[in-house]
This record gives sequence, structure tokens and C-alpha cells, in this order.
Amino acid sequence: MPGGRRIRSTGQMPMPAPAAARHVMTRMPLHRLLLPILLLALAATPAAAASKSKGTSKIKAVEVAYRCKTPEGRTLIGQSIPPECMDLDLEALDAQGQVVRRIPGAAALAVQAEEKKRIEELARQKELDAQRDRTLLATYLSVADIERLRDQRIELLEQQSQVTRQYIGQLRERETRLKEDVRRFRPYSDKTGAPALPDHVAEDIVNTVNGLQVYEQQLATTTVEQERLRTNFDGEIRRFKELKGLN
Repeated sequence: MPGGRRIRSTGQMPMPAPAAARHVMTRMPLHRLLLPILLLALAATPAAAASKSKGTSKIKAVEVAYRCKTPEGRTLIGQSIPPECMDLDLEALDAQGQVVRRIPGAAALAVQAEEKKRIEELARQKELDAQRDRTLLATYLSVADIERLRDQRIELLEQQSQVTRQYIGQLRERETRLKEDVRRFRPYSDKTGAPALPDHVAEDIVNTVNGLQVYEQQLATTTVEQERLRTNFDGEIRRFKELKGLN
């Protein structure tokens, strides 16, 4: 080149882009380029909607007023619990006047406590019954075993009753003799100059009467115990047959 620098040619031409690369850059569909973006947007939409719904629910659940009805039929409402409503059933209201919570009053709480106590008592009784059944099956092998033990215990009580009756009979005889003896002493004798009742005779009469009362009460208690045993053993026999499937 005249007046300038000569550019030396190397004889090499610039390398063209590979055919595959040209194809990717020029032929990639637009919808495939946008697909990842659309998927991310769709995935974020439910979370955002849930967050918005959750926030809205919290706003609706805010308690802004309290309402109750008195026994006279008056309805009381206030931003705080009215003093007259302290022991009554309450309704908590939101900003739209909708009931968001019910608060039981003293009477309702008492009913709930009583019902809870009843349910707990039933559960305890059920457990006691189950324990009794397990003990019954572990103690006896047959109905005859139950009847044998019943008869032994009732016989023992009957022997105690016989001894008590003997004591009562002896005390009654002694009481009869003492009643005859006291007729010789004042104030039970009509004879003039009859001696006063000796102290040891009076004491003997008191001890005899008190002894009779004690033994008669003991005999009555033993008789009641015999009936209780019969009733309890009859119940055990009946339950044992039910558990064993016996007729």
C-alpha cells in the first residue's frame, strides 16, 4: 500500500461458528426459553395465595367484643368482658360480629366438671370390674371351689354365733337371779327395815346388763356378715359362670 504500512496476510480465513451452535442459537423455540420462568411463577402462586388466606383468617379471628345473655334475658356486649358476664356463658365476636369463640361460664364449667368426674368414675369402676374378673379366674378353678370356700366361712361365723348365744343365755340367767336378789334390798323391797342394796350387787347388775348389750350386738353383726357373705359368693359364682360360659 503506497505511503502506508503493508498488512501481511497469513493466508488464513476466520473460523466460522460450528453448525450445531448456529442451529441452537437460531432455532431454539421461544416457548422453551420461557418455560422455566413460567414454572417458577406457577409454583410461587399457591404459596402466596395460602399466605394471603392465612393472613386473612388471622384477621377475621381477632376478638374485638364479648357478648353474654343474663338470666333476665338482657344481652350485654362490650369491648372487654362486662362485669355482669363474668360468671355467664360468653361469646367472643370478631369485627364483623361473627362468633369466633364460646367461653363457658361458671354453671357450664360446673356441669363439665361433674361430667368429667362421672366419666372418670365409670372408667375406674370398669377397671375395678376387670381386675375383679382377673382375680376371680386366677383364684378359682371351678364353681365347686367357690362354694367350698363360701361354706367354710359361713360355718366359721355360725360357730361364733353359737358361742355368742351361749354367753347371752348365761347372762340372761344371771340377770334373772340378780333381779330376784335385789327384791330383798331397798328401794326394791316393800319390807320395813330392809337393808340397802349393796354396792357389789348393784355393780354386778350393771355389768350383766352391759354384757348382754355387747353380745347381742355382736350376734346381730355376725348374722349380717353371714348374709353379706352369701350374697357376695352368689355374685362371684354367677360371674364365674359368665366368664367361663357355663350354664
